Amino acid sequence: MNLRSSAHRKAERERLPWISLGIILAGLFLLFTITFTTWWLFMPERDKSDTEPFSDHKVLELASALEEDVRYLSEEIGERNMHRSGTMAITADWIETRMEEKRYNAQRETYRLSRGVYSGQTADHIIAELPGTDQPDEILIIGAHYDTVPGSPGANDNGSAVASLLSLAGYFLDKPQRITIRFVAFANEEPPFFKTEDMGSYAYARELSDRGENVVAMVSMDGLGFYSDEPGSQSYPLPGIGWIYPNRANFIAFVTRFSDLSLMKRSLKAFRKTSELPAEGVALPGLVPGTDWSDHWSFWQHDIPAFLITDTLPYRDPYYHTAQDLAENIDFKKLTLLNFGLRSVVKELASNFFITKDFAGLPGQFLLRLLLLPTLHLLE
Repeated sequence: MNLRSSAHRKAERERLPWISLGIILAGLFLLFTITFTTWWLFMPERDKSDTEPFSDHKVLELASALEEDVRYLSEEIGERNMHRSGTMAITADWIETRMEEKRYNAQRETYRLSRGVYSGQTADHIIAELPGTDQPDEILIIGAHYDTVPGSPGANDNGSAVASLLSLAGYFLDKPQRITIRFVAFANEEPPFFKTEDMGSYAYARELSDRGENVVAMVSMDGLGFYSDEPGSQSYPLPGIGWIYPNRANFIAFVTRFSDLSLMKRSLKAFRKTSELPAEGVALPGLVPGTDWSDHWSFWQHDIPAFLITDTLPYRDPYYHTAQDLAENIDFKKLTLLNFGLRSVVKELASNFFITKDFAGLPGQFLLRLLLLPTLHLLE
């Protein structure tokens, strides 16, 4: 009897690796199926019917302005974080000044950190608001973090997005929309604050929730400037995704969770109609690496619809989080084309806003969690 029990346990142990492998493969297959179905059924077609006829002068003018701001952040200020004393205050002052140069009455919102070695210290968000003409109590937030990891000048991560934030704010100053647009530069997105209550955008989203403000959507911009036409220059967090999406890093990505698919789809459709830069959209469970890696995560924690616009950073940019994240590595022509498209995204969301939650994806998300959660660490 004991011998049979021992043999049975041994056989079970030998089967465990195969069972685990089967679970992983089943999870990947389900992820691929849901991703492909989402892409096939819900992603808007590429339609350039409304592309604005931008003159070479407009393109060069915007490219020059974007490069000037990126270079100031990455070269004049350089590394900017709580580790390097004074650089966060210097950066916040500069962003505030740039917003005021664009004739905004920029506001500074301070929060106090509560954890770790920085407990008790403060950091600032810089906010420029354009009141809505019809429904000013409804708010669209366009955000980008301004800090960097230690040792990096952060030209792409996240100088490219801060420069774009400033550009969008300037463009819309004399073009108010139906709802209020709030342009926000966040502190402390990078580690050790990433995905904690000390993350700047988390503190801000919590404050919005406590005040009962009606934020209808949030757009996070993070890493917008690195592109490559080389085959194989684009990678993805999980196997199979690359069978659907391009293997060249020549596009911008719109990323969200399943429940905010309609919000992202509307935005992607508006972008594709007016920009020459290729764009791809994807809705994935938050547990898939990269899906929630920016300030939109903070708003998800407070039940605010949000999505990320990104060049995908670590999945294509070899200079990500290094001392070589320099302005020389940014494609300012593509960053300029991106900014023209971003204007259409903001117009779409702020001129005729409605919110639709996508619950159809929840069963698939639940199944993915059941299948992938126990073994996801093996895929990271």
